[in-house]
Amino acid sequence: MSAKISSVAQGSIAEELGIVEGSELLSVNGIKLRDYIDYQYAVMTEELTFEIKSPDGSIEEYEIEKNFEEELGFIFESAIFDKIKPCANNCIFCFVDQQPYGLRESLYIKDDDYRLSYLQGTYVTLTNLTKKDKERISELHLGPIYVSVHTTNPELRAKMLRNKNASNILKELDFLKENDIPFHAQIVLCPDYNDAEELKRSLNDLWKYKSVLGSIAIVPVGITKFRKEKIKQVSKEKAIETIKIVEEFNKKIKRNIACVSDEFFLIAQMPLPEKKYYNGYSQLEDGVGSLRCLIDDFNKRIKKSYKKVKEKKEYTIACSVCAKGAFIFFAEELNKIENINLQVLPIKSEFWGKDVNVAGLITAKDLINQIKNKNCKNVIIPSVMLRPYTTEFLDGLTIKDVEEQTKTKIHVIKDVYSVKELFKLLFDA
Repeated sequence: MSAKISSVAQGSIAEELGIVEGSELLSVNGIKLRDYIDYQYAVMTEELTFEIKSPDGSIEEYEIEKNFEEELGFIFESAIFDKIKPCANNCIFCFVDQQPYGLRESLYIKDDDYRLSYLQGTYVTLTNLTKKDKERISELHLGPIYVSVHTTNPELRAKMLRNKNASNILKELDFLKENDIPFHAQIVLCPDYNDAEELKRSLNDLWKYKSVLGSIAIVPVGITKFRKEKIKQVSKEKAIETIKIVEEFNKKIKRNIACVSDEFFLIAQMPLPEKKYYNGYSQLEDGVGSLRCLIDDFNKRIKKSYKKVKEKKEYTIACSVCAKGAFIFFAEELNKIENINLQVLPIKSEFWGKDVNVAGLITAKDLINQIKNKNCKNVIIPSVMLRPYTTEFLDGLTIKDVEEQTKTKIHVIKDVYSVKELFKLLFDA
């Protein structure tokens, strides 16, 4: 049990001590740490002792004094130092099971770890919580937790997750409520399973937890060409129906606690709602309001008196099919400015299949195949196409591979909810 250090912050205590990337934190004050939660508590002291194992295998003990809340400067490879709690389900809509062989190993890991949910906002089903897990959640008041509810119908949930223990979701939510642990709920909508009347039931059941319920996100099931079982895509009619159910529910409770993801509005061919719909953007990472954030940020920035740029700026924005409308609008407005030439290239997913159209699943091969004959000099991509903190795409190829095969310069936009970096490229501002 150890914590692998992927990098060390500049100017930090760790850097001053000469601790390098690839080292391992073995213990703090003689205690072996299970995860980043333990680490946060362990280092909040003015005097501490910790053990480091260097990449060469040598072990050294350090005794230091610091300010109470001062960080050591370790950036860890993972927030979990012991074993990740695996998923005990076999969901009918599981994306991991819809992948081909040959992708990077981490993509096949099915995690269902409440610690990652608390620390990083990943979704958990609560089907594998032990007594000790619950005691820790309660004692440390670990929240919010992001819960994959999908349905509150016990029999249907057991069927959808293909796990008889999954039927106890209301009991698990009772535990969160009794211990005042806030949570956000997610429903992956699968037509003919948890839609229509079942969705209404789930929304009404979840509202009973309003004292700790932060939001409810409804997202459409994602289907790749590798899926063996048949599940219906969300159609235009189903999207419209779902949007209406959510609107009626919110109206009934007089609060915008439930939101459908942007993709529902795109499928329904309806305009995106205004900012107030999105409940403070509490589930942006689930695609709930991300396009609205981007559009509002663009409208705010374009109001500045940009009339021209000194040098010619030519870029191609490689985006998802899902987001193409927003980027075409941006390009049309920006191309009115002298010396700016923006093109938009929606990247179709040949790898996953035509029904997958989000940026986070675009592979390097699809990007290469669709820009190599376009004579693009500079291509802009969002950071969600890459593995976090790396230059690696889903299929293992890197930005360097794309640049070499296309003779194109790739520019990565880190903040996908703002056009600030795009404007900096265009206006040097």
